[in-house]
Order: sequence, then structure tokens, then C-alpha cells
Amino acid sequence: MSQRILIVEDETDLAQILAEYLQRDGFVATTIADGLAAMAELRRAPPELLLLDLMLPGMDGISILRELRKTSDLPVIMVTARTEEIDRLLGLELGADDYVCKPYSPREVVARVKTVLRRTQGAANVVASSTPHRSALEIDADAQQARFAGKNLELTPKEFRLLQTLAGKPGRVFSRSQLLDALYEDNLEVSERAIDSHLKNLRKKLAPAFPDEEPIRSIYGVGFAFEW
Repeated sequence: MSQRILIVEDETDLAQILAEYLQRDGFVATTIADGLAAMAELRRAPPELLLLDLMLPGMDGISILRELRKTSDLPVIMVTARTEEIDRLLGLELGADDYVCKPYSPREVVARVKTVLRRTQGAANVVASSTPHRSALEIDADAQQARFAGKNLELTPKEFRLLQTLAGKPGRVFSRSQLLDALYEDNLEVSERAIDSHLKNLRKKLAPAFPDEEPIRSIYGVGFAFEW
């Protein structure tokens, strides 16, 4: 049975385009332009995932998300043009699973939908057959060694700790500052840009294990997340 995606967006042309892209990928997409109507629909027939615009008539997206989180762990991707709200949207206070900034590519949104669903129970059917088996990646904290499909990944201590931090909480967004704290426990004065160098090297070493995807996602202005 196709998974249902509820798109709450008051720009009707944009919502319709997004719905069409989702339908091409086998989803059932429903659009609603009003926040209060969306809240009623969520109570009546919860979808598998909610695409929720921040600015809405009737009831804004943050209010909808706050109300929803009182009773539900429904996956939510927020859509926003207000980048200053991103930290709140992804924080524990509100608990969005991901966000997309306007203007966006509909293809990018579909990819984000698949990624979030892949992280939730019962969403295995949206994982493409080319996606590596997630259990093939092993992280041995005692031996300080990472393996993929039984083969050692030749990582430096810093690269291993970086992978351990990101992959230990898949989907969570880490800022450069948080990653620095994980890598340099002695509080050395290290530039946040040092993380970029470690990430570049780690991505190269992970590339053979993930030939069809980039497991470490860069989130502009926020940080990085490991998605597997």
C-alpha cells in the first residue's frame, strides 16, 4: 500500500507541483492550504509523513508541530524561508525531523521524504535496492575500528571519532562546534574549519562503501548529519 504524505502549504501551485513529484515516486500526496484544516486532518487521518510550511493562515506551522508533538511522533519535515528558525525546528523543544529551505527543488524534497521515512519504523519499502544494507557498517568503540561488510576502513583516530559521533545518532544534525567538542576533548583552540578537513577525508574513505549516496549530509548554515 502506498504511503500517504500530507503537504500543508498555502502556495497552492507549489503544493501541487510537489504533490505531483511525490506521486511519480509512488506516494499518495494530499495538499491542504490552511493550518486549522491541517490540524483537523491530522487528528482524523494521520499520514505517514507531514510536509509542513512554517507560515500558514489559520494556524502557523510551529503551533501545529508543537500541538502534534504532545501526542504523536509522526515524521515531520518543515518547509521554511526563515533560516533563523532552523535551530528551533530541529531542537528538542519542537522536534522536527528535518527541514527544507525555500526556494527548493521538488526532487530534493522527495529525497528528504525518503530519507526521513527510511529512519522510521515500517518504512523499509521506500529504500532503493541500490542502498547499502545499514547493518553492514560496524563501529567497534573498544578497538577504535570501523568496518563495512567486514572490511576495515582505514581511519585516523579523529576520523573514527567523527564517524562514531555522527553515525551514533543517525539523522541528528551536529554543528561544527559540537563536532569539535567530540574530537578535541582537551579544549584546544582549534578552528571550526578543521572539521571540514576531517569530513572531506572521511567522505573519501566512505565513498567505496556508499557508491550511490553521500551518507554525510551538509546542512547549510547549521551543520552535518549522518543518514543511513
